[in-house]
Amino acid sequence: MDFKLGDYVTRKSYNNDVVFQIVEINEGNVILKGIDVRLLADSDIYDLVKVVKESDFYKSDRELTNNLVNSISLDRSEYFYLPGRILHIDSDSNYLERCIKFYRELNVEAYGINIEEESLENKIVEKIKEYKPDIVVITGHDAYFKNKGSKKDLNNYKNSKKFVDAVKKAREYENSQEKLIIIAGACQSNYEELIKAGANFASSPKRTNIHALDPAIIASSVALSEKNKSIDLITMLEKTKYKTDGMGGIITNGTMYVGFPR
Repeated sequence: MDFKLGDYVTRKSYNNDVVFQIVEINEGNVILKGIDVRLLADSDIYDLVKVVKESDFYKSDRELTNNLVNSISLDRSEYFYLPGRILHIDSDSNYLERCIKFYRELNVEAYGINIEEESLENKIVEKIKEYKPDIVVITGHDAYFKNKGSKKDLNNYKNSKKFVDAVKKAREYENSQEKLIIIAGACQSNYEELIKAGANFASSPKRTNIHALDPAIIASSVALSEKNKSIDLITMLEKTKYKTDGMGGIITNGTMYVGFPR
């Protein structure tokens, strides 16, 4: 079967568990990007199977949006609400676009910036100063290379060290984890080191892949939770696609002001 850039495929050797899009072809080797999970992978072209039901790929976005909307109860008739402001920094423009659409559907003020992982440490503070967010999301792509050794070693990850360094820079600028909420990491990231660096929430406790919208679900939940009231951590994590396998964090206060009258 002939394959071309943009085709949707799965891998036979992984029991066709993840749908990818072909983003690069180098003779017999193909670079793939996950449709729903934040995963970059390479594959032998002969291991691929073409997928044709394109209309089903993004149905999980709608399901996740509806789940979050249904869990939020706001008395629109009497009060007005000012959710926290989100700055979402993502190395992947496609995932970023999906997250920004997600925020808009929830009526949350959010700004998206496309920055490669290599540049995060040098640009993070500049962007925080520019946008003055209550919540900053730092995400993109990552991977844990099991064959290299211990999951505790940052050198055994594709981009975890870059995320950790960016979190540390952000915390040098604002050390209060209540004044600036940080959500960091991507697929299989070093969760423990991200939390130690100062992230309020991070991926991935079980070194699993995470959904493209998982960081946005956490950010939106915090943005839409009342200021100075602790969020229900476990309930919030259950709203994500892969739950506590994919995301974790510390009990944090919400960032939404509530006013009266409407």
